[in-house]
Amino acid sequence: MKTIKMVEDTLQNMDDSITSIAELKRHLPKQVNHSTLKTILEYLEESNKIAVSIKGITWIHNGNERLNKAISRDTEL
Repeated sequence: MKTIKMVEDTLQNMDDSITSIAELKRHLPKQVNHSTLKTILEYLEESNKIAVSIKGITWIHNGNERLNKAISRDTEL
């Protein structure tokens, strides 16, 4: 669980909006192996926290409760 949180935090704080797996690996400790990272990325994609495309990985999860309520009520901002 600690490794998942580390990957989440790293993705959220990346300078670029889209990043590659190679770039992500450069920002993570060497102890995070490739197969573990791929599994974590699959989990994050399935839980709608990231979007994975040909261009790379993008953090899409929104933790703002007010915005989530407005979206669920279809409120125009």
